[in-house]
Amino acid sequence: MSRNAQEMANQLAGNQAGMAELRSRVLFVLFALLVYRIGTHIPVPGIDPSQLQALFNQNQGGILELFNMFSGGAWERMSILALGVIPYITASIIMNLMTMMYPQFQQWRKEGDAGRRKITKLTRYLTLGIATIQGVSLTVTLANQGMAFDPSFTFYFVAVLSIVTGSIFMMWLGEQITERGIGNGISLLIFSGIVSGFPAALGQVFEAARQDQINIIALLFITVIAIGVVWFIVRVERGQRRITVNYAKRQQGRRMYQAQQSHLPLKINMAGVIPAIFASSLLLAPASMASWFGTNEGMGWLQEISLVLSPGQPLYIMLFASGIIFFSFFYTAIMFDPKDVADNLKRQGAYIPGIRPGAQSARYIDDVITRLTVFGALYVTLVCLMPEFMVVAFDITFQLGGTALLIVVVVAMDFMSQVQSHLMSSQYAKLMEKSNLQSYGKRRGG
Repeated sequence: MSRNAQEMANQLAGNQAGMAELRSRVLFVLFALLVYRIGTHIPVPGIDPSQLQALFNQNQGGILELFNMFSGGAWERMSILALGVIPYITASIIMNLMTMMYPQFQQWRKEGDAGRRKITKLTRYLTLGIATIQGVSLTVTLANQGMAFDPSFTFYFVAVLSIVTGSIFMMWLGEQITERGIGNGISLLIFSGIVSGFPAALGQVFEAARQDQINIIALLFITVIAIGVVWFIVRVERGQRRITVNYAKRQQGRRMYQAQQSHLPLKINMAGVIPAIFASSLLLAPASMASWFGTNEGMGWLQEISLVLSPGQPLYIMLFASGIIFFSFFYTAIMFDPKDVADNLKRQGAYIPGIRPGAQSARYIDDVITRLTVFGALYVTLVCLMPEFMVVAFDITFQLGGTALLIVVVVAMDFMSQVQSHLMSSQYAKLMEKSNLQSYGKRRGG
């Protein structure tokens, strides 16, 4: 009885230790998101808030509102965090392209932690450069549009320094969440920014419905569609294509292991929410630059480009869809190498039924991945673009778009999945520790 009680006490202590670590990680994530939300309310010094609000009132539903969604309202308030994580995402896209094009970067990726640190260092420097360019452009544009109280050198210096520092802080905060918290830090920051805009967006929709600007039937139809889209996203994200894998008989020492059957799980949407984020960020860069400099003398054609690249426009829809499809294949190719998977199966004495190990298995896995990526890319494109047509048809606010909904649902699912994985790993580690202690006690007793 005392032995069983001791085992239960050890298991309870292990569970409590795992829960304590999980609690500290979750609290750190909440604290970091709170810091981020506070930062979005700290304005850049020298900006006239009344002029800024007038600009947003004139450009409702355009590219500025999309920018504001990704920044969690920081853009509307011209906060020091106005650029958000856009410079970091742009730098990550460029570094991933460099990895695909140059063998040196590919070698760094294969070196493990050392190579990853080199790529991370270059990404940080590139983020600093992009943030500086965007910060200078934004500050000059704001001054030219009469939004600065005193457009002197001091204003330019302080504004650029504040904006660039805010962007670098966002990058650092995202990395800290990834290391010390749970989930991907950058995705959680984007998630927090989007969710913070949901109450105001819903309030606007209900207010418009109360004033008969939106038909009640249309509002109910939109609600049903939104629930259906959420259900569809959950089903697809949890869906898997399982490739059957057989293990041949093998002998280790004097022990003979029988043939076993397992499976290789492949997600239907392997790229996740990355294609939507990358495509949106890539479209924001030229559209925002055109919007900033379009008001200058002789630059009216840039304003036209900004209008063409606004959400709901045909060119925007075509480029957005093309970007999603491209980044779906691009990111899947970076994260999953069929040749490496086939080589690992061959080394483990495993094979796919009816497929020769080695190159033939790699081609088969690549064909399966290609078909899954085609379906995943079309699924992400459909979810992101279907609400675009609903915005035009029902004149609802842009925060309720498909990109925002996809990011929120996928990031929330990933967060909960990592919480469950953390709990399972802590329990497994404690069970292994208990098993080793029991084996050690038996050896000493023997």
